[in-house]
Amino acid sequence: MKLLHTSDWHLGRTLYGRRRYAEFEAFLDWLVQTIEQQSVDVLLVAGDIFDTTAPSNRAQQLYYQFLCRVAASQCRHVVIVAGNHDSPSFLNAPRELLRVLDVHVVGQSSADPADEVLVLRDRQGAAELIVCAVPYLRDRDIRQAEAGESIEDKERKLLEGIRGHYAAVAELAEQQRQALGEAIPIVATGHLFTAGGQTVDGDGVRELYVGSLAHITSGVFAPSFDYVALGHLHVPQKVNGSEIIRYSGSPLPMGFGEARQQKSLCLVGFDSADGQRLTCVELLDIPVFQRLERISGDWLSIQARLSELQEAGADSWLEVIYQGEEIIADLRERIDELIGDSALEVLRVKNSRIIDRVLSQTREQETLDDLDANEVFARCLDQHAVTAEQRPLLLDAYQEVLRSLHEDDAQAQ
Repeated sequence: MKLLHTSDWHLGRTLYGRRRYAEFEAFLDWLVQTIEQQSVDVLLVAGDIFDTTAPSNRAQQLYYQFLCRVAASQCRHVVIVAGNHDSPSFLNAPRELLRVLDVHVVGQSSADPADEVLVLRDRQGAAELIVCAVPYLRDRDIRQAEAGESIEDKERKLLEGIRGHYAAVAELAEQQRQALGEAIPIVATGHLFTAGGQTVDGDGVRELYVGSLAHITSGVFAPSFDYVALGHLHVPQKVNGSEIIRYSGSPLPMGFGEARQQKSLCLVGFDSADGQRLTCVELLDIPVFQRLERISGDWLSIQARLSELQEAGADSWLEVIYQGEEIIADLRERIDELIGDSALEVLRVKNSRIIDRVLSQTREQETLDDLDANEVFARCLDQHAVTAEQRPLLLDAYQEVLRSLHEDDAQAQ
């Protein structure tokens, strides 16, 4: 039997205002082809199918078209659990209809853990896989709030609730396996943040629970699980070095911090002679559907890299971070002029010479609250040794910004 583990599609996500439907569509087309080429029997999607709880019509269209195409393939089952970005009620709404297509959706945890224990059967009706389809466990699902409890109490209850939930579904799954009297593998899903999990800057991954508990240890997963398919972290990785507890990672780079990261899926194989024996976990590299690149440095290095990309005919989306000492008031205009009519697109320009460097000049016991807006800007000019010739133009521009802000505040009131 072959399982394919994926997660964190984030259908509908934008990047600095740029819609990415073409990328999502290209990925889902590739995924259908991969399922067919690899003769995948079961597809597991470990949460964050959509980027928001109210996905756009286009995002929904991509989702349902994909499910119909997989249902028409040799893939026998699709198991989908909700992530923290998903709406449980939205995912659950069509689940009875989708079940006819052998698409099993678990949008939220219920009072009965048996609702999350699925016995999947082959075309002859024989049980072939047990899935503990655990979705993102929301605070209210696993902890009862009490008046006067401390942060430590909340954290302890959250950890106990998560551990208890996985123990309950694992026990039910083992009972099912014994009742069937066959060596059937048990697979679990999860959408959570494990201890030691790797993230990258700008990936949008956030803590899931109040306090410091957000990172769960691998000890919450029962030894009876033959494989654990996790979602939430966008970097493909093992948990605590385990071959059988993994994050597949997101299929697309969610931000420029992931631009150089090789995205992948986990192809999991079980031996037909002994269903419980995991034979291999293979990473399948996902192609790049839209190249992203972060360019940083002084103007000369930025200029050189932009010229290289232009000469190569690249069609990358770019984030440019200026880190030079010279103040360049027309940075965006220079960049636009340099790339001209090429296929390059700059989605973001950031000047790292920002106000936090001014605070290094503050005097002892002085805070930002002690300075007014003009004093902060004057410190900024001093910090960067701006010449007297440059100051008048910058001061005029700064005053115009302040006036605009004050006018907006007045209109709002």
